[in-house]
Amino acid sequence: MYPSKYSFSWNAMDVGPKRDLLGELAAAVRNGSDMHFGIYHSLFDWFHPLYKKDKESGFKTQDFVKSKALPELYELVMEYHPEVVWSDGDWEAPDQYWNSTGFLAWLYNESPVKDIVVTNDRWGQGCPCKHGGYYSCADRFNPGTLQKHKWESCTTIDRESWGYRREARFADFYSIEEILKMLVGVVSCGGNLLLNVGPTSYGKISPIFEERLHQMGEWLKVNGEAIYKTRPWPKAQNDTLSSFVWYGLISQYLTKSSVMYTQGKSSPAVYAIALEWPDNEVLHLGAPKPTETTEVYMLGYDKPLRWKSVKDGMVVDFPNMSRVSSKWSWVLKLLDVA
Repeated sequence: MYPSKYSFSWNAMDVGPKRDLLGELAAAVRNGSDMHFGIYHSLFDWFHPLYKKDKESGFKTQDFVKSKALPELYELVMEYHPEVVWSDGDWEAPDQYWNSTGFLAWLYNESPVKDIVVTNDRWGQGCPCKHGGYYSCADRFNPGTLQKHKWESCTTIDRESWGYRREARFADFYSIEEILKMLVGVVSCGGNLLLNVGPTSYGKISPIFEERLHQMGEWLKVNGEAIYKTRPWPKAQNDTLSSFVWYGLISQYLTKSSVMYTQGKSSPAVYAIALEWPDNEVLHLGAPKPTETTEVYMLGYDKPLRWKSVKDGMVVDFPNMSRVSSKWSWVLKLLDVA
């Protein structure tokens, strides 16, 4: 994707589009948005002859690492100054083969991004979920509980692939409701959601991916305050008072009646995110305990909601759905609850 000195005649500048696509992406991110620029790098190359030779030796030789994998990593950091280095393709060999610790020591102590860069945990066999900047563990990792270490769930809109598939069926793609369920579940447990889309060979984003991303943006425009700059509510992550009650420990796939909780960093607000509209427009919450000064609001609705205290929590009356901005996953903002 860039004019690498270590992939001569096999990079986006020498063949194909004959452009520095990574450089163009970096410029677009930095000049046209408030996002942070990061890179993905696969340590191994499935079909590279030097890698295959090292593998045949039981990884006792490092010809591929010394001539390609590591030089590319140093090159990427020096040329593009990424704030995130997302490593992958490590699982077949230990970190000693990749010389990961040597690179990371340089990255955090001497590189031009040493004061701002973050990394994940895929730096060698046995490293994921044990060593690294933040833990990405396995693909679609979602522990369902609060973690002591910062973590991320990486997943795709296509259920089957990280790349573009011409033969994919509509049912192969997650719905916006399913994507929001992932987002809410991850954030409520203190994680970050990395959502992948696979472009075509021409660099186009297919309409189904575009639609899902626009839908997420539409939802976040209304409900973003319950996601951005929030932290998990220590009291509970999941509340289900229909047929199940979950506190602190939740299944990977939340039940239909689930309500997830996050807490604002700069205010006493607790956000309760209902994944489905409640029956009879009445939501029974068991985790928050109301006080005399409790107030309840719904993001995307301009009036306070009626509520009452009950023996095992509180009951909130939802407004008429037609008057609410959100189409999916509705957020209650709870003030002064215990």
